[in-house]
Amino acid sequence: MESANMRKVEKPISKWRQRIGYGVSDFACNLIWQMISLYLLFFYTDIMALNAASVSLMFLLTRFFDGVTDLLVGYLIDHTHTRWGKSRPYFLFGAIPFALFAYLCFNVPGFSNNGKLIYAYITYFGLSLSYTIVNVPMASILPSLTNDTDERTALSTTRKFFAFLGATVVSATALSLVNYFGKGNQQTGFKILMIIFGLISCLLFFFTFFNTRELPTKSTSVSLKKVASSLAQNRPWKIFAVNILFMWTGFFMQTAALVYYYTVVVGSQALSVTVATIMSVVPMVANFLVPSLARRLGKRNLYVISAIIQGLGIVFILFAQANHPFILVGAAISAVGYGMKESIYFSMQADPVDYGEWKTGVNVSGSLSAINGFLGKVAQAISGGIAGMLLAWGNYQPGGASQSGKAIFAIQLMYGYLPLVLIVLSVVTMLFYNLDKMYPQIKAELKARE
Repeated sequence: MESANMRKVEKPISKWRQRIGYGVSDFACNLIWQMISLYLLFFYTDIMALNAASVSLMFLLTRFFDGVTDLLVGYLIDHTHTRWGKSRPYFLFGAIPFALFAYLCFNVPGFSNNGKLIYAYITYFGLSLSYTIVNVPMASILPSLTNDTDERTALSTTRKFFAFLGATVVSATALSLVNYFGKGNQQTGFKILMIIFGLISCLLFFFTFFNTRELPTKSTSVSLKKVASSLAQNRPWKIFAVNILFMWTGFFMQTAALVYYYTVVVGSQALSVTVATIMSVVPMVANFLVPSLARRLGKRNLYVISAIIQGLGIVFILFAQANHPFILVGAAISAVGYGMKESIYFSMQADPVDYGEWKTGVNVSGSLSAINGFLGKVAQAISGGIAGMLLAWGNYQPGGASQSGKAIFAIQLMYGYLPLVLIVLSVVTMLFYNLDKMYPQIKAELKARE
């Protein structure tokens, strides 16, 4: 273990080089994550021919263990001390396993059905673990890249731009590329595509490693007791953590309901593709408004305003009913709010780390980022459970051209009404977040201590 004073000083890099270097890490993540979100269930059931119930159980069990590994990786980051810093090494050493397991997940082995299911468990868990290894450092590294709160917002904005870009690339091209490479054989098409996407992701993480620089910090090991004590005294983070559950539960629920809503309630499955594209493209543009608005309004206020805009867009969609032009306008309004909200959310994540260090003298960026990630996965599990129960309660008939009024109402709850309630709860929660007012004093005192 080497101290920060003994660390070899690396050549400084420009702000924009670091912004791009940091930003493309989320393009790399979303290139694979979006493939998992959109197509892995389809691949398991329709191409690998696995039982849907078995796959559902596998997802549930793996998500539980994945949440535990988030906490473990965060703890490891807090105890990592290298010449490159605490978080950067994970981009370098996690890139190849991430690419390899992404390929293996979309590969069909020549096993029996039980053998294929065991293979799916092993490779999906491997992908989830390797995703955690490269994803948690993306949040934990931000406080170490700069002490300037405006620059943190710029870094987060760049990151989210590339995240939305990666998601858009997959949404717009993946199936066409599968058909092109497979020439009618989807099994071959997915395999070739994941080789390409995996290689691109691996190279981008290498690019991130070589084009970011962590600020020197004291190399001190922090016990679990100190971590717990520091987090317990971190009021801004506790408010932020509660908001994570409201924010992401609403987002995941609405995303899961999108196809159902436009197919069953609106009567146009094609419109769901258009809306999904709007929700990927518009936030990329809205992203660029965040740095200047954050300086003028403050991060908390921008988050609240953005959430309200997102909610107004959802209200517009619900009132539009089956009016397609009005729906598209509402989707665009909601996408503007969502894009700004998510961008400033990732910028805000770094600030409670500084508060905790100021309050307790302990920097727990890795553990804090990991717990935030864990809470996001809890929100994903909650949203999936609620969505499943609502569909069952409404007696939804898969593939049915017409559905009962109860099923339609269940889908409306999933897509519109419950996400709106959660947005309101998110706004109310964040009104208690007052770190923006204290932050200049905190940064000045931390700098004085150094």
